[in-house]
Amino acid sequence: MDSLLRGFIAATARIGLDYRFLLDDYERVPFVHGLGVSLQIIACTIIGSAIGGLALVFALRGCNRGIAGLARGFIEVTRNTPTLVQLYCAFLVLNMLITQWLQVHHIENPFKPFFWVVLVLSLHKAAFHAEALRAGFDALPSQTLEGAASLGFSRAARFWRIELPLALRAALPALVNNMVELVKASAVASAIAVGDITYQSIMIWTQRDNVLALMLLILSFFGVVTWMVTLAGRWLEQRFKVPGYGY
Repeated sequence: MDSLLRGFIAATARIGLDYRFLLDDYERVPFVHGLGVSLQIIACTIIGSAIGGLALVFALRGCNRGIAGLARGFIEVTRNTPTLVQLYCAFLVLNMLITQWLQVHHIENPFKPFFWVVLVLSLHKAAFHAEALRAGFDALPSQTLEGAASLGFSRAARFWRIELPLALRAALPALVNNMVELVKASAVASAIAVGDITYQSIMIWTQRDNVLALMLLILSFFGVVTWMVTLAGRWLEQRFKVPGYGY
């Protein structure tokens, strides 16, 4: 492995790319750790945004108009403001207020930057998931719902066994697109010094001035991850498509 790594560094050096940091444990180890942190952020936010999106849909379609109104207001505010601004507001304002309140009670703030990145990204994409699912519910044929009601399905049974599965199938392309956007948005973690791949790369190129080499690594990393998410989404679309529907 060491000889292959040295060969790669020598070959890329001929075209002006400096990857010598890979031979230095002091820089290589944090960089590899940053890869893992980025993957953790992506995995956690994919799960968190999916749960949040379902919760918002339940609130929007519930019988309580007050809760539905709050959910709609949250979606509109979240969709219409930048993710980076939301992250700064959460970490620099809300987190600071929590820290000050806990210090009065001599308690250490348990919420670290990683938590705020996952929370903000999950809630941000949950709003987009909720809108995609709402479109999926609106696309359901009225005859299908009327047929389920005529067969004696209760409202809950109709929702869980007919409406939600069909709405998910209809919304899958939009949901997958949201997931791809989420993967790319995870790079904002570096804005609050979370040690992801972007942050670790910045720390390296400030010392070595090898911006181009590291930017190519970052682009390759996100390109591979988004490609894998896209492939998984296409597989799900093929796996769960309704036979004869959409042709």
